[in-house]
Amino acid sequence: MSAVAHDLPIIKKVCVIGPECTGKSELSKFLATHFNTSWIPEYARAYLDKLGRPYQQADLLKIAHGQLRLEDEWLRDSNRVMICDTNLITIKIWSDYKYGRCDEEIIQLIKKRHYDLYLLCYIDVPWVDDPQREHPDKREHFWQLFKHEVVNAAVPFVEIGGNWEQRQQKAVAAVNNVLP
Repeated sequence: MSAVAHDLPIIKKVCVIGPECTGKSELSKFLATHFNTSWIPEYARAYLDKLGRPYQQADLLKIAHGQLRLEDEWLRDSNRVMICDTNLITIKIWSDYKYGRCDEEIIQLIKKRHYDLYLLCYIDVPWVDDPQREHPDKREHFWQLFKHEVVNAAVPFVEIGGNWEQRQQKAVAAVNNVLP
């Protein structure tokens, strides 16, 4: 390892994850502000806003590449921790649900990408309509899918639920626990 590599700070990667409309983006922004660091928005939102048609399975691989590109671009600008508003597990879950399968490249990318902590947002917040949200009646089903994926990721995770203040406090404590 070169001397330059030793000078790079260790950045912990925290992924805020969970079903639709569980406060992931708000929590991600809050944590980034609290820890004075970068947050990586959900690439799919911008992609789908510009798509101009319903998404297809092939779009999911493009979204996956875009999400990882954002993470890679912002990692060096992060301050001790990088907050990711979702990751490729979300794409896998949606692909499996909507198409009955997930592109093998996405599965391989999930296996190669490391996170230090998952903050798994619970469904105990009100549903807010949004053109990109698809299944208000399946929140419990998707919660179970996300929990299964996170448990099997072999990465520490904390379930985030309750009112906004409780969610913030629990998330800050969890992130503090992974920081050096």
